[in-house]
Amino acid sequence: MKNSDRSIVFIGFMGVGKTTVGKLVAKKLNRPFIDVDEEIEKEYHMPVSKIFHQLGEKAFRAREKELITSLAEQDQKIISVGGGAFLQEEIREVCLTSCIVIYIELSLGCWKKRLDLIINTRPILQGKSTKEMEELYYARQEIYSKHHLKINTDNKDAETIADEIVSTLIKYFDVQ
Repeated sequence: MKNSDRSIVFIGFMGVGKTTVGKLVAKKLNRPFIDVDEEIEKEYHMPVSKIFHQLGEKAFRAREKELITSLAEQDQKIISVGGGAFLQEEIREVCLTSCIVIYIELSLGCWKKRLDLIINTRPILQGKSTKEMEELYYARQEIYSKHHLKINTDNKDAETIADEIVSTLIKYFDVQ
């Protein structure tokens, strides 16, 4: 498959802007955008936090894996995956093999500034101390190290980030 046909997958810690940036990139490249968490929420008619609470994380992760592996095999999609999706080796492998994986990197300091905006919608953060959240942030960094392209987003607005991603994709991956 040519790079220009590959779907693009955005990975990164929760709340770093994968969905916001992904939507902008999708618009700029004229491709459909899919947020995996939003698709699962629609399917179950409840937010991810409630799915975790009522059905458990295991059930959520199983559905997440099915959906992402299916989407990764499709052409020319822009896909945003949840912060924990790349914990699953099968998801990592199919995305890295079939797609262009872009890691949205945000420093811990900049991420903490967004915490008030995201804490109530992230089940994995519920009841965690700041220290525990920091430990989770650092623990996840290793899984995000497997990607094709990394974009640091500290102190940049979404439009600037999306433009940077699109120009890099065109230049290095022949995606238009």
